[in-house]
Amino acid sequence: MVRTGGVLFAVCATALLASCGSDTTTSTQATSISRGTLIQDPPLRLASVDAATFASELSATSSGPQLLELAGTPTCGVDFYYIEYWTVGANGAPTTASGALMVPTGSSPQCSGPRPIVLYAHGTQTDKSFNIADITNTSNTEGALIAAVFAAQGYIVVAPNYAGYDISTLPYHPFLNGDQQSKDMMDALAAGRTALPHTFTPATSDNGQLFLTGYSEGGYVAMATLKAMTAAGDTVTASAPMSGPYALEAFGDAVFYGEVNIDSTIFAPLIITSYEAAYGNIYSQLGDVYAPQYANNLLDLLPSTTPIDTIIANGELPETALFSSTPPTVPTSVPGYMQLDAALAVPTNPLFALGFGSPGLITDDYRLDYVLDAAANPDGAVPTPEPGLPLATNPQQSLRVAFKLNDMRNGDWAPSSPVLMCGGDQDPTVFFSVNTLTMQSYWSALPAGLITVLDVNAPPTAGDPFAPLQVAFQQTLAGLLASSGQTAVYENYHTTVAPFCTVAARAFFANF
Repeated sequence: MVRTGGVLFAVCATALLASCGSDTTTSTQATSISRGTLIQDPPLRLASVDAATFASELSATSSGPQLLELAGTPTCGVDFYYIEYWTVGANGAPTTASGALMVPTGSSPQCSGPRPIVLYAHGTQTDKSFNIADITNTSNTEGALIAAVFAAQGYIVVAPNYAGYDISTLPYHPFLNGDQQSKDMMDALAAGRTALPHTFTPATSDNGQLFLTGYSEGGYVAMATLKAMTAAGDTVTASAPMSGPYALEAFGDAVFYGEVNIDSTIFAPLIITSYEAAYGNIYSQLGDVYAPQYANNLLDLLPSTTPIDTIIANGELPETALFSSTPPTVPTSVPGYMQLDAALAVPTNPLFALGFGSPGLITDDYRLDYVLDAAANPDGAVPTPEPGLPLATNPQQSLRVAFKLNDMRNGDWAPSSPVLMCGGDQDPTVFFSVNTLTMQSYWSALPAGLITVLDVNAPPTAGDPFAPLQVAFQQTLAGLLASSGQTAVYENYHTTVAPFCTVAARAFFANF
């Protein structure tokens, strides 16, 4: 969700620099602060690139040819607009947010006139100044990727930065808050639709087809938005949430039991801050959750304008140690205390063991409190899957209550339009089995064909339309292993999956 070292994920942004420009227009400032209101109309065009130049510049990068082979040669140019709009924070109070509107351009029939919209949710960012619309920023790899895969192939793209980033007045980010983030997405979509007729290509319009997708945190946000739009009766043509932490209660339980995911020390303060802002009951003081070495730093630490590597180097966050390597002792009065003691020990799995150290970010008391609640009120997916994979009946620990509330199994809902869930089954950042396969099993009774699951790491099957992507992903992963070793595979696996799943999403959308 955070690392951007994937083999193809970090290729594109520099390709647009030579052809980018900037436009200034006279715009009207909105007076309303209602949700979805576009603040400045018309929006500012930050950059413009034609199809031939886009293809040429991509070809000149080290991994560009492989990306072009995956995504296809650009058919359209792309205009990049910056939109600002009103949305709400975790407690429903009005706040501003911003994002991108990417409009295809060019003479090809699929580049103008009525076009489908892709509403895209990005992955976790630690940089508070992140702006997915600013394609001239070489660190904006995700913005460049979705431009190459979607906008350059004729899709209008709306992609919010989320509340708490860029110009947003919200002092935190409502991380993995399904209610708020789905509202943010829907508000960005409303603002993008308002802006579209006032762009430099006003003949390009919304044809009524809406596709939802996003990666990592964005995979969760895409599914939460599908849930919200389904409840609202809004039409979604199809969706493709990718590598998201959908089953939050199960995922949280797995981590607290000791299956610590990569980048957990970054996700933890984002989650704690988000849920404290929303519910006000996650802690009485920061020391309830965080070890004394870190407690004084974490209230407003992430997202930050300080690079995450600097934050870690300064000792404000541990690099990998989520928990103490000296685990808490389970009271003997607790039923099954010996088994729980064993579960809390440092894992023998070397990847999970990286999540333990001295000191750990999370206090022993907080971890023990969480695990005792998980043992007393188990999730149906972790540690032992139960029929139907139900959520915990009555969790008491406040963080688990928040996880249950934001878990995509909560609310007994189901999609009514086709869904592709894509990921990689060896993902050490967002566990595929605990999240994607849990949701697949949870929805197993739905009509055949409604839910499609793609594991890019699975053996290809002859005749499967996704087989070429699986072959290409596995070849890329093998090349990374040969050139940089197993540690590099662990660190880059999650982001290496991203372009393959993104291209799979487009292929899936093309069926509708």
